[in-house]
Amino acid sequence: MKNGIHPDYDFMTVKLADGTTFTTRSTMGIEQYNSEVDSSNHPFYTGKRTMVDTAGRVEKFRRRYGIKDTSSESEDG
Repeated sequence: MKNGIHPDYDFMTVKLADGTTFTTRSTMGIEQYNSEVDSSNHPFYTGKRTMVDTAGRVEKFRRRYGIKDTSSESEDG
């Protein structure tokens, strides 16, 4: 390996949102990393999912790009 081209790989402490800490190694160059999201508060792990308004997002997209909704038009011929 060439000397001087690799970042320093030092020890750092990771503090999770619930207060748990552990030591690992990283190239981030900081002594402590504070995580805002972990398995104690992330919706995927807790099962507390919020409902996403998909219809609202689709309508916003259609308004932005001027796309007409063809599903509501009648096909009388």
